Formats: sequence, C-alpha cells, structure tokens
Amino acid sequence: MRTILGLDLGTNSIGWALIQQNFEDKQGEILGIGSRIIPMSQDILGEFGKGNSVSQTAERTGYRGVRRLRERYLLRRERLHRVLNVLGFLPKHYAAQIDFEKRLGKFKAETEPKLVYNNGDFIFKNSFEEMLADFRQHQPQLLINERGEPKLVPYDWAIYYLRKKALTQKIEKEELAWILLNFNQKRGYYQLRGEEEEETPNKLVEFHSLKIVDVIANEAQKGKADIWYSLVLENGWVYRRSSQTPLFDWKDKIRDFIVTTDLNDDGSVKTDKEGNEKEVFVHRAKTTGLY
Repeated sequence: MRTILGLDLGTNSIGWALIQQNFEDKQGEILGIGSRIIPMSQDILGEFGKGNSVSQTAERTGYRGVRRLRERYLLRRERLHRVLNVLGFLPKHYAAQIDFEKRLGKFKAETEPKLVYNNGDFIFKNSFEEMLADFRQHQPQLLINERGEPKLVPYDWAIYYLRKKALTQKIEKEELAWILLNFNQKRGYYQLRGEEEEETPNKLVEFHSLKIVDVIANEAQKGKADIWYSLVLENGWVYRRSSQTPLFDWKDKIRDFIVTTDLNDDGSVKTDKEGNEKEVFVHRAKTTGLY
C-alpha cells in the first residue's frame, strides 16, 4: 500500500486528499479530504494573481498605526484642554462641555462641541471682518469669482489670518486657544512627510528671501483656467508657477524661496554637456499665515 497526498492549489484556496492505494491489487481508500480557503479581499487577490507578494499582517499593522496616531492626538488634546482651562483661555460654551473633574480634559458623554461655534453662531466675526477688510485692500481678487461676482469666504479662513496677525499684534485669548488646538490637531503631518522622503546627499537645498523684479504671463494650461507665470528674481533666477488669479502685484515684493541644486559626489555643481551649470530648481517656501 502506498500513501499519497494530493493537493489542488488555487489562487485563494487549497484542496487536499490523503489516500492509500495498492496498484497491484487495484484497491485503495480515502483517508481524508478537505479544503482550506484563504480569505483575501479583491485588491489583495489581484496583487496575488499578478505574482506580487502580499503580507496579510501589513494591513492590520497599518490600522494599528492609525489607531496609535488617533490615541496620541486625543491624549494631547485632553492635556491641552486642561492647561488652557487653567489659564482661562477656553471659550465658556466650549469649556462647559469638557469634563475637568473625572475624565480630565475629555468631552462629556454624547457631546463634541465646536470651539468657534456657539449655538450655530461663529464667535470670531470681528476677526473675520478684519480679514475681509485686509483682503479688500491687499488681495481683492480673493473676493471675486470668475464671473466678477462677490465670492463667499468660509469662516474657517479666519484662523490663517489670526495666525499671521498674532506674529505682530495682540489677539484675544480665545483666538489663541483656537490656534493652539488647531496646531495640536495637525501636529506630525510634516514630520511624517519628511520621514518618508529619501535622503538626497547630491542635492544642495538653500533658503533665500528674494525680490521679484518682473512678472511675465506665459500661456494658459490646456483645459484649465490657470495661467503659467514666470517670476524673475533679482539674482536672475526664474520661478515658474500657475495661478487662476493674476500675479502681477507680486512685482517688487520680497518672497521666500527654496532653491535646489544638483551636486556631484565631490560637492561641485553638476554641468550639462556644454559645461554650463545645470539649472537650479526654485520653489516657493510656505510660511505660517496667508501667502
């Protein structure tokens, strides 16, 4: 008698049978039979069918990472609530919905109030009106749509105006609480993005504050309302970007830029076939506040 194991291997299942067979007497019996289904979602099954290895634990690991980030954010928010409450910076309607006795900084059960809204009313309307007045004076195009009609501006834009204003002027303590809680919510995004970026030792990255001496409108993007602009900087560099709103008011203003230059292994600037230094890449440096 010979014992034989038969396997039927599929993309997401394995069938098996264990038999004993006597080939001389032509007799045999089935000792066991069954199948094993491998649970896979359609996307994982598709990758498996292409020959790409897929870890069944990778997805669960990703979910755990998301849960950790959320728990850390909630813990930071609770601690910040407690500090701001001691300082008296929280709006009264917001602080009234937080438990500072038993749950220490957590929202009360079945509640999650909005700091900037009290019974549906935006509580920082004065700052919002200041922002609109600033727009009318310095950036009127932000208040007009493509048809030349007045455009509605979201209340949430006020936080960026307040972040800019707080650098040089006094703001209300409740407004500062709004800014700090917003920073707490967004904390870690740029750090994570930096961790994912590969190190580039053969690139020189520099920051420059340069005056824009000329603004040239080039061509519109195909199928879009955006227009490409070439902004000539005071040292001869050219910064190109597209925009739906005209950028001619940038002329004679100073802006911050990130400049990337390709380097050789010895630290010298890379050159093209003619021996000329390769073009540097100029990007706009984003700063806190409106830009």
